[in-house]
Amino acid sequence: MLKKENLKVKVCIAEKPSVAKEIARILKAVNRKDGYFEGNGYQVTWTFGHLCTLKNPDDYTPDWKPWRMNALPMIPPRFGIKLIDNDGIQKQFNTIKNLITECDEVINCGDAGIEGELIQRWVLTKAECKKPLKRLWISSMTDEAILEGFEKLKDGKDFDRLYAAGNARAIGDWLLGMNASRLYTLKYANGKGVLSIGRVQTPTLALIVRRFEEIQNFVPKPFWEIKTNYRGVIFNSTIGRFNSVEEAAKVIEEIKTNLFEIVSFEQKKGNEAPPKLFDLTALQVECNKKFAFTADDTLKYVQSLYEKKMVTYPRVDTTFLPNDMYPKIEGILKNMEPYANFTAPLLGKTIKKSKKVFDDAKITDHHAIIPTGVKPSGLALEEKRVYDIIARRFIAAFYPDCVVSNTTVIGDVASYEFKATGKVILEDGWRVLYPKKENESESESDEEQIMPHFEKGEKGEHTPDLLEKQTQPPKMHTEATLLRAMETAGKQVEDDELRELMKENGIGRPSTRANIIETLFKRKFVTREKKNLVPTQTGIQLIHTIQNELLKSAELTGLWEKKLRLIEKGEYDPKAFLDEMKERSEEHTSELQSRQVI
Repeated sequence: MLKKENLKVKVCIAEKPSVAKEIARILKAVNRKDGYFEGNGYQVTWTFGHLCTLKNPDDYTPDWKPWRMNALPMIPPRFGIKLIDNDGIQKQFNTIKNLITECDEVINCGDAGIEGELIQRWVLTKAECKKPLKRLWISSMTDEAILEGFEKLKDGKDFDRLYAAGNARAIGDWLLGMNASRLYTLKYANGKGVLSIGRVQTPTLALIVRRFEEIQNFVPKPFWEIKTNYRGVIFNSTIGRFNSVEEAAKVIEEIKTNLFEIVSFEQKKGNEAPPKLFDLTALQVECNKKFAFTADDTLKYVQSLYEKKMVTYPRVDTTFLPNDMYPKIEGILKNMEPYANFTAPLLGKTIKKSKKVFDDAKITDHHAIIPTGVKPSGLALEEKRVYDIIARRFIAAFYPDCVVSNTTVIGDVASYEFKATGKVILEDGWRVLYPKKENESESESDEEQIMPHFEKGEKGEHTPDLLEKQTQPPKMHTEATLLRAMETAGKQVEDDELRELMKENGIGRPSTRANIIETLFKRKFVTREKKNLVPTQTGIQLIHTIQNELLKSAELTGLWEKKLRLIEKGEYDPKAFLDEMKERSEEHTSELQSRQVI
């Protein structure tokens, strides 16, 4: 170890060995020791993700080891943590503890998010750390960002609320998960395995089961639509759907011998802004749609890109950048050499600064996922694809709007109104980054039918057509649609602005959603059929067995998530949150114990 004479020894704790190695290189702590690096006044060590976990029920009392109904609910008077039972973890923890004991200052270099804070604080708590604590808080792993982070280290106390929220979430999950899983297993499993219940997992499964059952129970109904072709353009009857073929046929008879007249022809120029930058959920949705990547795979690929310094911190839930990033944009674009043909038109003139991209009010701990400017190299195909999606979205944000001509034409036949709409792209703007593929259909590229010019009052022959259709069931959930449903607590929200407002009430966090979905697969509650998520019989039975709607409620889970965010802001008491979780566990237990099994 370093001699402490006049040199202040600082211990840096990273979340994994690869990150510790990078930090040690930058800090010039070049001497490799057993479980840490040393040099230049620093000792750089690491965890392997979680070294600690909450204690098991039987760690509190032997009475809680057997699963017995009369022992529920299990509510420890004070929750405790313990080391995960593993020789490698025990050894690394001892290294960390010894370094902390001998040092002058500890620098928390964990992942800059709620989970990263929890991992580190549990280790520091277990190691009985009493030393001054600083926090490295960075949004990218570039040398420049790490050096800047060490020059601007924050006080560890600044993140006490983030830790309080992470700790409250973990305890809340323990209270609900441990008690509800034992309750339902003892009551309904008949010795055939564990019925696993989770605060976020169960409402997520309920979303999948409900969608599946809506489809199973869907009864298609026929309806008829009238369209007519005038000058090669398809016009739709504004009456909409006809519920009987006789009614629709009557209209066809009335209009087929009459001339079609143009009542109005309106062309309006419109601007389409570039798509928003990526947060993690939006990136997972896009990668699922384009490449059928699972949410978990996308997270692994983007995490790898982050650790290779090529993109910024990925576990984020904002699509905005802070204003102080604006001066750095030109430099990032200049360094994106593989995209020089797209960045060239932006460089050499003032970079666009839009409130849709830069907004300090929409930034919490981190900003949207963007490239760092580090040249991508040594990437697997999947990582290249994810990088390309992030890079194009970033460049597009600074391009001009796409200019379109929106056309609306109203026609009349025998006093029946018909309407046609079309869109023509006049100036590509940001769309140059997304060239239309040859085999892409019109609907896929968002282009509607191209209109000829019509004159008001013109008349002519037309060809009416009667189409028989059927009502369609909702589509099965894919990971893309499920992620969006989790983000909005089960509500269908297409509008980007509204969805942004609802994020605080979403189920889980961007950083945890992939893991929640993977847990449903591991427990065999859900399977994949191509891109579709299909509940298994076990998953369906579990949701039917849980008669307490609150356990399955996406909205209630979303409200709990909002309270955790308020704890982070210092606007809600962690104790009040845990008291609510304890009360909920007691209510579930009392209700289920008194219910008769049919």
